[in-house]
Amino acid sequence: MIKVCTFFCLSVSLFVLAQQPQDSSKTRLKIDGVTAVVGDYVILDSDVDKAYIDLESQGVSVKDITRCSLLGKLMEDKLYAHHAEQDSIEVSTDDINNYVDQTIDYFVQQLGDMNKVLEFYKKKDEQSFRNELFEVNRIQQLSQQMQSKIVEDVEVTPDEVKSFFSAIPKEDLPIFGSELEIAQIVVEPKVSEDEEKRIIEQLETMRNDVLENGSSFSSKAILYSQDPGSRSRGGRYTLDRKRPQMVKEFREQAYRLQEGEISQPFKTDFGWHIVTVDKIRGRQIDVRHVLLTPTVSNTALGEAQNELKLIKKRIDDGEITFEAAAKEFSDDDITRANGGVLINPSTGDTRFELTKLDPQLYNQILKLEDNEISIPILEEDRSGNKKYKIVMVTNRFNEHVADYAQDYVRIKDLALKEKQLKAIEKWMIEKISDTYVSVNRDNQSCDFANNWLKK
Repeated sequence: MIKVCTFFCLSVSLFVLAQQPQDSSKTRLKIDGVTAVVGDYVILDSDVDKAYIDLESQGVSVKDITRCSLLGKLMEDKLYAHHAEQDSIEVSTDDINNYVDQTIDYFVQQLGDMNKVLEFYKKKDEQSFRNELFEVNRIQQLSQQMQSKIVEDVEVTPDEVKSFFSAIPKEDLPIFGSELEIAQIVVEPKVSEDEEKRIIEQLETMRNDVLENGSSFSSKAILYSQDPGSRSRGGRYTLDRKRPQMVKEFREQAYRLQEGEISQPFKTDFGWHIVTVDKIRGRQIDVRHVLLTPTVSNTALGEAQNELKLIKKRIDDGEITFEAAAKEFSDDDITRANGGVLINPSTGDTRFELTKLDPQLYNQILKLEDNEISIPILEEDRSGNKKYKIVMVTNRFNEHVADYAQDYVRIKDLALKEKQLKAIEKWMIEKISDTYVSVNRDNQSCDFANNWLKK
């Protein structure tokens, strides 16, 4: 399926459309022409033009992509969005408005001020421009959520994985690139009691200011929170009980609150937080939080570095294995239990394909031989937390043809994706049949992948 574009691609689309002659009756006729209707959504000729521009802006060759195939993709998106609304799937207007704000800010940075943006993109006023951006992103989010809902309960059994693999002809078996297994030992510098007390008191002051003086929680987050992922949105996240995306301590605090309540300061691996609930929407709740990260002294950092140097020496001297040292000394809860071995977040197993390795991690292991331990490495996350770690390459796998026993996790993922695609295809067939679809005369000859013409 064709990749949905970000607002940077959208900016290119608007740029090209802005350059089209505005006084040409032929151009106006094309831009205003209705290409297709799916449910409650209309697709214009200009929407297909923009889809071409989006692909080109991403570096995709459009030489072999037909107008019919792009129209079919747009119709799919509208079908998803239409039934998302029919199924009462909600998207956050706050999130979409934040997206619009970021887009407008980007345009203003590029062109100088809002008037120049409106002039450049040939929009009559800021509000209509914002409305257009809002609708583009709203449909995109509805489409994505509908697709997620279709496949959320799809699973594969071991027997299905085996049948999937056995059905692949030998000459068509996938080839997996060179892979590594990597282990780490992490030592976090200790935060002083006085520093933690200062952070807690600062959060308590913010909490009281909101509850007693009516101050804005959102403003506190924008001004003080050290969470770069939510700060610009006033600390806002949407939590889903079926898809937990935050750490356990955060979820537990959020789910016990009623709307308008604010938690006491609490600690996670990221620092100290306060959280409030904006709205409860069934299984989803809209929350805001402020994160403060305690400052670590240079002395504490030095102590953490020296501790790792001693651990490394003991491993090098044969007093203890890397695995045993990780289980005994590492401060990383995720990897400590399995002897420091990293889990690949993309695949869920312990292997990292060399060509897809995170650049920071790649640089850390680049010059290491097998079973060679790095020197202590200082690492700082996006929230400002600092820690030292040592890493080691524990295993290497050369490029090879897929093997059922050796590559089970990856084969399972491929089998799951195939089953999900079949679920989507089945849903598409049923919904096209049940949904009002109209394709204009000029596109009746298209050989669509889906039965849009209902022949």
